[in-house]
Amino acid sequence: MFVNNLDPVAFEFLSFQIRWYSLAYIFGFLIGWFYIKNFLIKDLEEKTIIDDFISYLILGVIIGGRLGYVIFYNFFYYLSHPFEIFFIWQGGMSFHGGLLGVCLATYIFTQKYNLKFFRYTDLISLAAPIGIFLGRVANFINSELYGRETDFFLSVNFIKVDDLYRHPSQLYESCFEGVILFIILNLLWKKFSEIPGVISSLFLLFYSLFRFLIEFTREPDAHLGTLMNIFTYGQMLSIVFFISGAILFKLVKK
Repeated sequence: MFVNNLDPVAFEFLSFQIRWYSLAYIFGFLIGWFYIKNFLIKDLEEKTIIDDFISYLILGVIIGGRLGYVIFYNFFYYLSHPFEIFFIWQGGMSFHGGLLGVCLATYIFTQKYNLKFFRYTDLISLAAPIGIFLGRVANFINSELYGRETDFFLSVNFIKVDDLYRHPSQLYESCFEGVILFIILNLLWKKFSEIPGVISSLFLLFYSLFRFLIEFTREPDAHLGTLMNIFTYGQMLSIVFFISGAILFKLVKK
């Protein structure tokens, strides 16, 4: 068992705080961009295109992630406090919203430059687990999105939250949605690289499956609770995205 009293502030300079969560986003983009450009792409012209593409992805993740949280998780609150939608520093980002934002940004980019949409969603899918891993580790450091109470030997006491020992669900997610998903997709890349869209569909399938199962160990959002006293909103979204991945897989395989 472990006691989490970690400081969410990585370092402070002249009263300006740099938080681990911000660094997770920054390094997630940088490492993902480096990995795609240097390990997945061989064509020199396409390497240059990726440099332009990264700015679209950043906007897609931030805008989509924020709006996804507003719509999926706290719609009526922000309906009454619309200006707080822009207060990103207060927290509140949705992975599923960020995913939709990335898809839209990718569509706009590929349409603008007459490129293949699924070629670029596949590349993003291969690198995305890197950012997911770093983001979930940052959630653990911040003592947020923590798990349910348990006496499991890996339990953690988030003392900034309460005196209970809980599942470190953030670390479960970083392991399965980050490390394991990265390994699975990149091993399958050689087999399916000539069929655009397959890796994207497998990303949706595996991520949704891992997220759905791990959510059983995660504390539901206090203002949302569970549906039918069983499923969280994250699980319901995962079901929708899993079905979308299955449909996409069937279509692109044809």
